[in-house]
Amino acid sequence: MTDLIYNHVERLGELLRVDARQCGAEFGLLPVQLEALHYLSICNRYSDTPMAVSEYLGQTKGTVSQTLKVLEKKALLQKVADTADKRVTHLRVTEAGQQLLQQLIPSPMFAKACAHLSVAEQQQVSAALKLLLAGFLSANQMKSFGICRSCRHNSETEYGYFCNLLQQPLSAEDAGLICKEHERQ
Repeated sequence: MTDLIYNHVERLGELLRVDARQCGAEFGLLPVQLEALHYLSICNRYSDTPMAVSEYLGQTKGTVSQTLKVLEKKALLQKVADTADKRVTHLRVTEAGQQLLQQLIPSPMFAKACAHLSVAEQQQVSAALKLLLAGFLSANQMKSFGICRSCRHNSETEYGYFCNLLQQPLSAEDAGLICKEHERQ
């Protein structure tokens, strides 16, 4: 059964890579550049650094550095110095970057494929993929990069959300984004 699951996931992965190459090429972007931009659009303020991009994508610092330079040159992201620690650089997706992502993520080809599934089938696929991803991450002791509010360090107080790991209050927006510090409950 493992071989069958692997073959399905591998084939889907290849189709998604081909789709990403085609979508990105139209805008002069490589798949890794599109992946980095997408990650930055869904991560919270604790996870929008070059190092976090490297960890999330599993790419070298050099590859990520070059990727970020291209995205910045194309005005799809901007670098912002941390107000508390000037050594830290945050990466913000620009309005142009957000508009591009709205067109390309999920790709029209992927959206079309999902539209052929009923809502119940989409829920089944989502649940199965979530389970497979959780198993993959757990078995290989990898970071989950999960939604902040589902983290074991997150608590909801009468004033909002709070990260007990970082000892920081969180906005509702931050709590709904992915975090590099995420640990499953």
